[in-house]
Parts: sequence; structure tokens; C-alpha cells
Amino acid sequence: METGFLVLTLASVVAAATPVVLAAVGETISEKGGVINLSLDGSIALAAMAAFAVAFTTGSATAGVLVAMVVGALVALIVAFASITLLQEQVAVGFVLTMLCAALADFLGNPFVRKRGPSVAHVPIPFLSDVPIVGPILFDHDLVVYLAMLSVVGAWWWIYKTQPGLKLQGVGERPESAFARGVNVNRYRYVYTVVGGALVGLAGASYSLSVKLGWSHGHTSGIGWIALAIVIFGGWNPLRVALGAYLFGLLKALGSILQRNPAFANVPTQVFSSAPFALMIFALLLVNSEVVERLLALLPTRLARRIDRAIRGRPPAGLGQPFVQE
Repeated sequence: METGFLVLTLASVVAAATPVVLAAVGETISEKGGVINLSLDGSIALAAMAAFAVAFTTGSATAGVLVAMVVGALVALIVAFASITLLQEQVAVGFVLTMLCAALADFLGNPFVRKRGPSVAHVPIPFLSDVPIVGPILFDHDLVVYLAMLSVVGAWWWIYKTQPGLKLQGVGERPESAFARGVNVNRYRYVYTVVGGALVGLAGASYSLSVKLGWSHGHTSGIGWIALAIVIFGGWNPLRVALGAYLFGLLKALGSILQRNPAFANVPTQVFSSAPFALMIFALLLVNSEVVERLLALLPTRLARRIDRAIRGRPPAGLGQPFVQE
């Protein structure tokens, strides 16, 4: 019984963390190219609303998912145009857009509040879903969950194992050097910002068509801000970013489990709903604090460097800095 409960809990964590995984991986791709898309929270809300509205109107969850990805890509395109072409401050543009998109989501989504609509189909993977323990946790979900897993592996492989990925890293780290080698820096930034935005839109669709079916005001619960923090927590590495996203999902699940435990009956429910956010912020501060620096200083230099690379990452050197191609 305990094993079955643990398997069901971990399976629910994998499913519930999908929007955060997709959004964080999308933002990682964008920031690897040097562009900060701070519009995540509003973009996810608008994409979630658009996905459900289209799915409700057409009866097709697939159409809803595709429209959500287009919405996320368009919002990212605005960020790219304002920051790359118009040379505006990326953080300011993203912050304004997140408020605008959230307001649009509430306004345009009002007719669809608390309506019943289609959801993404549950598709267990044959044979793999029957594997004890691992099967139900990883291979007994809907297509969006599988896409989230593939996005993690695909983004890591593309960034670190392919020639275009190496160029992407160069664009984010040293745009001047990349440009001197013949790389069109701004074109790369446009492309990867839009690709990252499409994944953010998919995150919104996964929320309203898979994780928390339907649409309501404040539906996406600020997961865009969590995704932004997880990108930093994961050191701009898709694998570590995904680990942080699933850790956040586990913390939320743990809060729900403790809330149902009689031993915690007198604890206010707000504690369990807010604890995962507080713990993620604490972990973020701990990983980037001077305490870690002092502890690493006590170790041999080579070992300290390996541990430092393992637990912490460095932002791309060109992140947030416009580049003028002459």
C-alpha cells in the first residue's frame, strides 16, 4: 500500500510539474541566447486562457495547444523586437508585458470562466507503462507531459551537443566574438527567443488542458515567476532546471499530503500552499550565498571547482545586453 501511494504521488508530481518544466526550459533557451523574457507569468496566463477558449469553442484540445504556442511565441516576439531591434530595456519590456497579458487573459477569458471543456488525451505508452514503479511514474500520462520530458532532453542535447547549440552559447556568452566568426547574433536571438516563447505557451496550454482543467481568474497561480527563479536555480542548464521544476512539484505535493495529515490539522492551510514558494526562494538564496563560497574555500581547489559547477551556474555573460551589428 505504501509503495502504491508513493508511486501515485510521484506520478502526480511529474504531471503537475509539467507547466513549470516547459516554461523554465523555454526561458533557459531564450536566456542562453542573451534575451531575458520577463513576460513569462502573463504569457502563461494568456496562453492558458487562449488554449482553453479555443478548445472549448472548437472541441479540439490539439487546436487549443497550437494556439497557445502561437500566443507564447508572439509575446516573445514582441520582447525580442523591443529589446533587439529597438534596443529597449529587456526587463522593463517584459515586466510591462506580463501585466498586460495577465489583464488581457482576465478580460478575454471572462466568458469561459468555470466552463467545462476538452482536455488533452491520456495516452499510456505501450509496454513501458506496464514496467513496475517506473512505468506508472513516467509513462502513464498525456502527450503534453511526454513533450515536457522530451523538451528537457532535446534542449540539453541541442545546446551542448550540436553545432547550432554551440553557436547559441556563443551568442549569449560573447556576441562580439560570435559575430566576428560570421554568426548573425540578432537573428539567433530572435529565433531562440520565439522558440522559448512557444514552449512557454505550451506551458500555459498544459495548465488549462491537463493539470488544472478549465479557466478562472488567477488560474495559473504565478508559476511564471517560479519558472524564472528555477532557471537561475538550475544554472541555465536544462537538466538541472528540470530537476528544480520537479523538486518544486514535489514540495507542492508534500504540502498537500501534510495538509491531509491529522497531526497538522491545526496548521493554517495557507502555510501548505505558500511553503513551496518560500522553500524555492530559500534554496535559491542558499545556492547563491556567501556561505557556499566560504564552504567551498575550505576544500581543495579542483574539488571546489567541480562542486561549484555542479551546484551553481553562471548566467550567460551577454544576458540582457543589446548587441548592435555593424
